[in-house]
Amino acid sequence: MKSLLLLSILSLSSALTQASFACDLHGKSGIVAENSLNIPVGIKAMGGITEIQFNKVIDRVGALYTKKVASFGGNLTFERNWTDGTVNAYAHRDDATGKIWYVSMFGGLARHPQMTEDGFAVVVCHELGHHLGGFPKKKDPNGALRWASNEGQADYYATLKCLRNYFAGMDNASVVAKLKVPAVVTSNCQKSFANSSEIAICQRSAMAGFTLGNFFKVLMNTKVAVSFTTPDKTKVAATDDNHPAAQCRLDTYFQAAICDKSVRDDVSDSDGNMGTCTARNGDKVGLRPTCWFQASSLN
Repeated sequence: MKSLLLLSILSLSSALTQASFACDLHGKSGIVAENSLNIPVGIKAMGGITEIQFNKVIDRVGALYTKKVASFGGNLTFERNWTDGTVNAYAHRDDATGKIWYVSMFGGLARHPQMTEDGFAVVVCHELGHHLGGFPKKKDPNGALRWASNEGQADYYATLKCLRNYFAGMDNASVVAKLKVPAVVTSNCQKSFANSSEIAICQRSAMAGFTLGNFFKVLMNTKVAVSFTTPDKTKVAATDDNHPAAQCRLDTYFQAAICDKSVRDDVSDSDGNMGTCTARNGDKVGLRPTCWFQASSLN
């Protein structure tokens, strides 16, 4: 049963391409391109996370960010669609007032065989990042800026700010000790942070991003493995608002994890230098990757 279902998922995922699902006029944006995958409740042998883990992650992110969203005039609302087999997640806002800030999570994504609890936390943080991630923003077909941070920025915010808050106070060293953390991750985290707690959060965040990188690889049916040592060398002429390729997204999670800017330094909707690592700020590492971000847009 497990093998048959996995083959079904892989065959469906072959229909996905690097072409990305852009934010529609209502500001709805998925963590991945629209797809027809469906993983129903009860497929326990496949892996993924449990309903208890699903709710635990959402509860923690909600506890951390409900007041912050309220300070911007929003009402953070999680849609917990555990019984829905959709393999995706969304962020959108109430069309009438724009004051209800939705994060819609689905059981199908949580039950995907590549998903872990930390990986799921990155997804929730990514969707929150559409609301709070700051510059650069998505644009409508007429070129007008929308409320949502673009896909790359939502990824960047996920491990730059949200996941650091999420992991704060946990026994991250014990978790990291059980992971096969590549030397390149450890060395970069040690260069960016002096505090052992911050180093452990950096390592754990990077590995959570690696989980998502592999998840994207499977869904997009990419043949080449994602790796911390093979960054995407693409250089975009203009910032791409859509979903980057799997390797590019891993690069974003990793660079955000090793950026040494404080979690308390807020990002800005208009100034992409605030609270982030940029060349203008004098930073050498932790910059948003050129495979989706054009630094000239900061000027």
